[in-house]
Amino acid sequence: MFDEADLPKKKSDLLADLAREDLDRLSITDLDERIAGLEAELVRTKAKRQGAAQFRAAADSLFKK
Repeated sequence: MFDEADLPKKKSDLLADLAREDLDRLSITDLDERIAGLEAELVRTKAKRQGAAQFRAAADSLFKK
């Protein structure tokens, strides 16, 4: 059998976990690293969204003819 803890978490759970994390215990360096990581993830997510939007626009254009 498998344990539910082995299953991937839903994205909302991951964001909620991140938001609940105690930042008081982090040093300035840790906070800077966290910010850099979050900014990199934003860039990655925005690029993926842009690609998906372009793909959708191309598909819509193709099938509207």
